[in-house]
Amino acid sequence: MPAKDTGTEQLIKATAKRIFFTEGKLHATTQDIANAAGVNRAALHYYFRTRDQLIGVVFKESMQNLSLRLGTVIGSEKPLTEKVEELIDVFMNEMAVYPYQETFMVTEINTAGHELVNNIEEGPVDKFLKEIECEMQAGAIEKMNPKHFLINLFSLLSYPLMMAPLYRQFFRMGQHDFDQLIAERKQLIYKMMFK
Repeated sequence: MPAKDTGTEQLIKATAKRIFFTEGKLHATTQDIANAAGVNRAALHYYFRTRDQLIGVVFKESMQNLSLRLGTVIGSEKPLTEKVEELIDVFMNEMAVYPYQETFMVTEINTAGHELVNNIEEGPVDKFLKEIECEMQAGAIEKMNPKHFLINLFSLLSYPLMMAPLYRQFFRMGQHDFDQLIAERKQLIYKMMFK
């Protein structure tokens, strides 16, 4: 059996990622993806037998990529305040490039269930939660369950981006003005998280 052409496979994955994460076409068909990649549907099915298999691969690679970047930040030896600032930057920069990634991730987790997120490592998260708790004891952060701190942080980061189409219409803003508004949130979120 001949070896698969990984160049074509990578092209299909990159195209699917662009369609799902950048263009927000979460219900794109394999034919849509094949057309955008410039391959026929048979070629797409050679690499990915079903749409679900392609989605699973794109989801897994995206989760691994984002987890690696976030894990590098939370696993560093920097003070918590610097880690949170970096987390905000990493997350906001990722969402600027892939504005529909969060929506895609939530949709797939709700559709495919917990098997998509089974590989999340608990060690770094537990260590980070302990660091948050230490900062609470020191008075730098309002006392609460440290998990609430992380939920608040990621909610403040992701919700405005997931709801961007509604907010742009609600505030009568073009994409450029909305992007500026989101950029301003970096410092606002940081200030909200610490005393």
